[in-house]
Parts: sequence; structure tokens; C-alpha cells
Amino acid sequence: MISVAIMGGILLNIGAYLTMKGLVYRSVSVYILADVCWIFLAYQNNDLIGMGFIILGTVFGIIALYKMYKGHMEKNL
Repeated sequence: MISVAIMGGILLNIGAYLTMKGLVYRSVSVYILADVCWIFLAYQNNDLIGMGFIILGTVFGIIALYKMYKGHMEKNL
């Protein structure tokens, strides 16, 4: 059976591959899915501080994805 950590690692590799190919929107979406895996893993280990930091990073990732989608980013890649 595949663990949550392995699933998160696979998603990180997929996100890195998509970034390398220039598919930034898709890679950020995959990274956010990987973050969900890490949040679940931190919850299982009773790491509330780590879970808080991961959630904060995920929120920033969602905001960045939204800003990229709307074309409101201040810098180009």
C-alpha cells in the first residue's frame, strides 16, 4: 500500500517535471495537492506547528495560483 509520504513525494516529482516543461499553472496545482499530503502526515504525527506552517504555505500557494491565473503577478518568470 502506498503511504501518504510516498504519494506526496511522487506529486513533488510530478510538479518539478511540469515546472521543467514550463507548465507552471499545472505544477503549482500539483504542489498544492502534495501539500495536502504533508498536512495529513503532520496531523498523523501530532506536529501541530509543522501543520500550521504547511497550511500557511499552502494558502500562499493558492493565492499565487489565483494571481497567476488572473494575470496580477508583478513579475514574469
